[in-house]
Amino acid sequence: MTAPEAAAAGHAGAIPGFPGGTAVSHLHVYDWPAPDGLSGGSPHLHTASTEGYVVVRGEGVLETLSGAGYTRTPLGPGTLLWFTPGTVHRLVNVDGELELLVVMQNAGLPEAGDAVLTYPPDVLADPDAYTRATAIPAWTGFADAASAHAAMASAARQRRDLAVEGYVRLRERVRKQGPGTLDELYGAAVDLVRDKAAGWHHHWERGPRLQAETTRRHIGGLAEGDGAHLRESAVYTADSPPGPRRTGMCGLLKVWDLDGAHPVG
Repeated sequence: MTAPEAAAAGHAGAIPGFPGGTAVSHLHVYDWPAPDGLSGGSPHLHTASTEGYVVVRGEGVLETLSGAGYTRTPLGPGTLLWFTPGTVHRLVNVDGELELLVVMQNAGLPEAGDAVLTYPPDVLADPDAYTRATAIPAWTGFADAASAHAAMASAARQRRDLAVEGYVRLRERVRKQGPGTLDELYGAAVDLVRDKAAGWHHHWERGPRLQAETTRRHIGGLAEGDGAHLRESAVYTADSPPGPRRTGMCGLLKVWDLDGAHPVG
């Protein structure tokens, strides 16, 4: 038995993960104006995960910096798109109503530090400064929900504005000199995540890898005329944690506790 098969066998009877080892959230993009006059989220990139959007409401623009250079993609209800690791992305909320369903590859990795914000180079080069600039206070540390929301929003806005400051400079360099100028950011991003990356394997192993191995076994069984896995069919759901929406990098997030998923009925 291979290592992946052993892992799959060890998970027999466990709650199946959300399809593809992904995570899903509902995002209301920030409508706060940034220093450059555009309202929206914090520019950042993911170092190991692909991200996808389905627009459910409102109008906006996705600005990206990637190997293709600088692009602006209009967003409206029904727009579907995704982008790969290393793509710097900034959501712009044009009408103040932009809402998305976000699908993240490798559930758990973004929360583990997969994302890197586009702060100015001096902040990116100092891990302690980066951590201070990125921290959002926990809502449980306040006397009431209104105080918690105000403090969290203030920290998120300061974080967003600092990321926009670095992004605007980077965008101009990419437009004038080409996408090769992203290498400095990529190097800083790798330095920031390298000590954490060794601990990310379990997210991949218990999510995408496990599901891929399970599908391989199912296909193999079907090819031999064995459909025993069909008897394990069931419906599952997950709840959204209590408290206010999370102040994410791009907006207010409603998330679901996939680790706490449970059968329906």
